[in-house]
Amino acid sequence: MKRLSILLAACMLLGGCGSNSAPEPAAEPASAPAETAAAETDNAGSEASKPLVLYFSRKGEQYVVGVIEEGNTAVVAKMIAEETGADLMKVLPADDHYPMTYDELTEVAKQEQNDNARPEYAGELNIADYDVIFVGSPVWWGDWPMLMYTVFENNDFSGKKLIPFSTHEGSGLAGFDKKLAKACPDSTILEGLAVRGSDAQNNREQTKQAVTDWLGTLEY
Repeated sequence: MKRLSILLAACMLLGGCGSNSAPEPAAEPASAPAETAAAETDNAGSEASKPLVLYFSRKGEQYVVGVIEEGNTAVVAKMIAEETGADLMKVLPADDHYPMTYDELTEVAKQEQNDNARPEYAGELNIADYDVIFVGSPVWWGDWPMLMYTVFENNDFSGKKLIPFSTHEGSGLAGFDKKLAKACPDSTILEGLAVRGSDAQNNREQTKQAVTDWLGTLEY
């Protein structure tokens, strides 16, 4: 009995004997995320995962801007990634048959559209872990390049939020949103953005502001 009394007194001096009295151990620091081409910031729009910017772009000779080392769509894609902390994923043709000269490129693009072709892309596009995907490309003959339809049909976009963007020289968004909704009927399509290729190349600050304003309407 005397021994029990001594133990009780010791417990009172220590602030209690229950397991809840001890502080929780400090959490182990999370391991650093894998380095990506995009800026490593938290995703402001989705708690489940950071967004993805999935895009197709061409360098070489382009309408109005001449020969460029970085495609118009790539410029815009990187601005979106920088603003949102998204990962970047570029769609590459499996057999790069697209010419670097503008006139020849338009001929190939038109022939693919007339044939309703589905050109193959290189590798695999791992989109499963992304809930929000920005999808962009240049406008080719008033439509998505046929390569992008291969992407839409060969991957599961069900349940994802898809946000289209285009680069162009007069055709605007070219119905990318409606065509994307038709190609991916089980996805939610949000408001898109159209940027002139000449602005993407030569008016970077103006283009960046347009991207920022657009992302603001999407709550990014």
